[in-house]
Amino acid sequence: MNKAYRQKIMVIMVIFLLGFVVFACGSPDQTEETPPADTVEEVEVEVEELPVFTLEDLAEYDGKEGRPAYVAVDGMVYDFTELGRWQGGTHNGFEAGQDLTEPLQEVSPHGESVLSRAPVVGTLQE
Repeated sequence: MNKAYRQKIMVIMVIFLLGFVVFACGSPDQTEETPPADTVEEVEVEVEELPVFTLEDLAEYDGKEGRPAYVAVDGMVYDFTELGRWQGGTHNGFEAGQDLTEPLQEVSPHGESVLSRAPVVGTLQE
């Protein structure tokens, strides 16, 4: 290949890549907007409609003998039943049916990232 041919190929590739970047990024007019206020209110209403658990109620969901494994963290109650490592209601010495906010934040190697995999089933009474 001669030098002029290689330069043409390079120019074509650069134009192609620039076109791709411009197309992929979209126009400057396309910006993410804050959800409308009514959407935020709907989420708040859903949270208010969740069941409220006392610590005594929560203790019934210990994951033993086929019961669900619920864990409270920062006032929210999560269902850990389907998280594989919580079978039988225990994981690394911790037991379901309790408020595990402190251990999750201070001891757990994965921290609160596990919460994204567990559905919220209620709130913990303050």
